[in-house]
Amino acid sequence: MFPNSSNLGRPPFPPKHQQRCNFFNKLPLNIPPTHLSHQQSIYAEINFQNAVALLSGNLATVPAVALQPMTYGNVSSGHRSDASTSFRGRKRLSEQSVPHDVKRQRFHSQRPETIVVNQTVPLPEECRYSFPGSVQSPVLYACHLPDLIGCTPPLRDILFPDHTETTLPVAKDKLSQQVLDLFQVCQQQTCDLNRKELCRTELQREIQRIFPQSRLFLVGSSLNGFGTRSSDGDLCLVVKEEPVNQKTEARHILSLVQKLFSTKLSSYIDRPQLIRAKVPIVKFRDKVSCVEFDLNVNNVVGIRNTFLLRTYAHIENRVRPLVLVVKKWASFRDINDASRGTLNSYSLVLMVLHYLQTLPEPILPSLQKNYPESFDPAMQLHLVHRAPRTIPPYHSKNGSSLGDLLIGFFKYYATEFDWSHQMISVREARAIPRPDGTEWRNKFICVEEPFDGTNTARAVHEKQKFDIIKGEFLKSWQILQDKKDLNCILPLRPTIQKR
Repeated sequence: MFPNSSNLGRPPFPPKHQQRCNFFNKLPLNIPPTHLSHQQSIYAEINFQNAVALLSGNLATVPAVALQPMTYGNVSSGHRSDASTSFRGRKRLSEQSVPHDVKRQRFHSQRPETIVVNQTVPLPEECRYSFPGSVQSPVLYACHLPDLIGCTPPLRDILFPDHTETTLPVAKDKLSQQVLDLFQVCQQQTCDLNRKELCRTELQREIQRIFPQSRLFLVGSSLNGFGTRSSDGDLCLVVKEEPVNQKTEARHILSLVQKLFSTKLSSYIDRPQLIRAKVPIVKFRDKVSCVEFDLNVNNVVGIRNTFLLRTYAHIENRVRPLVLVVKKWASFRDINDASRGTLNSYSLVLMVLHYLQTLPEPILPSLQKNYPESFDPAMQLHLVHRAPRTIPPYHSKNGSSLGDLLIGFFKYYATEFDWSHQMISVREARAIPRPDGTEWRNKFICVEEPFDGTNTARAVHEKQKFDIIKGEFLKSWQILQDKKDLNCILPLRPTIQKR
């Protein structure tokens, strides 16, 4: 995730003795920010036509430009722009010239060239492209540049092909086919991820003018393999390697980010709002992609669990379709909203993984127990992205169909799991006794976060909401085992229309 010091010649953040004590002092936003130095940033160069071509998939119109070598000391780097681009106005393409709900982005540059970088996952040749820009996310190849703020190491993990090339399970019954069809229609597409990545790249460039040492990462369902076409985007702003006090430092940083969004970036960022939760966030909407984003500060456990879940998503081909259907079902049944006292999507994913781990013939192992060195909670963040590449596919002797697994999932939580005394633990791959601590006491649902051990389902704090959740599991199990028709618990046509 972070630049590797062995490649870049220095740690990704300055040593403690070099960090300024007034790092969190409020900086005025009404004056022109100081541009980053030559070695600190590379600015994207892209014109209007190229942006449209990239987002619409029409690569024939995008001129391929060779990277111009530029030397930093003894290391050669890529090409940079002399003028920074700004993230400005955009308009919607006509429906005749762009696929379903794909939007374009307008960039202003003094130069017409476009740097085309190979994408991480293998794609068909006609779709092999990536975002030109100064900063690459973990899903893109990137050139290692010394002293380059914001550049992330390459992630060339061939274990995770693009979803269009992933071998899906064979459906031999109606219910399994319905699960598979819903997954194929609603799963996050490459163009969906590309639009989120474009927004992340531009926002990072702007935020680095205030916090030059920071990096902005796309995390959560957008990157972990469980995203849908309608998934929100989750962003983690990392300002330093040390922990940040979420009640004071994080809120102060986010207040500056919110002010930046509501002033300088107001033309394309809509409704930035600071939410003072346990982990404070800034919620906003990108006017181009129409994606809702949540941005937190230094919640690095989200970076770790993104790659843990990404590994689970791809080591067994029944996992992703099952998770997607459960998330759609929970949303339709109104039990997938932590702000209203029900389950968040992350808890639902962990519940599905836990169920698959606890079958008489497990479909998933505990990756943290089998590969402790790859998922060490203390692992340096710049090494976290490597873990998924080292894990081979898991071959289970359990040949259950997607339909049988879905019915079994509802039955497990409706009749077998002991909510009063047990905790869901993906880390242990079993139900374990609840700890005697304030995090777990008087909680109706306990789902262990695999890395920091907190309760991801702590939002369910009312018995009425808990009873509703249990009732939905029981009702869906009873209906589904009798009808064997997904439409009976999740109307497919409106679900597909919503994506």
